[in-house]
Amino acid sequence: MTEYLFSVHHDYSKPLFDDDADVEAMFRDTAAFNDEAQAAGIYVFAGGLEAPDTATTVHVREGETLTTDGPFAEARERIGGFWVLELPDLDTALTWAAKASAACQSPVEVRPFQGE
Repeated sequence: MTEYLFSVHHDYSKPLFDDDADVEAMFRDTAAFNDEAQAAGIYVFAGGLEAPDTATTVHVREGETLTTDGPFAEARERIGGFWVLELPDLDTALTWAAKASAACQSPVEVRPFQGE
């Protein structure tokens, strides 16, 4: 089994939710996805992230630590949350990613963790 990172992407250059978005339904659907993944025994952990402007970037260069307020990369789209699921193969991961994307109403990037 391989652990996969499911990254939820948001475009932070515009409001997170459209005015007509049913946010309660999205949260309900995401909770149902979490319940389904836990019941299937594939759920490792998950979490939502605060907005990118809450980030602090730390970079050690030539022994000197540099900290900068804000995210590392300049981009409109950022990771807004994630799941780590343990699955047998990429095809299964993509099937679960489709469910995750439908539940959270956002694109979901799938990447396997490197082996030991």
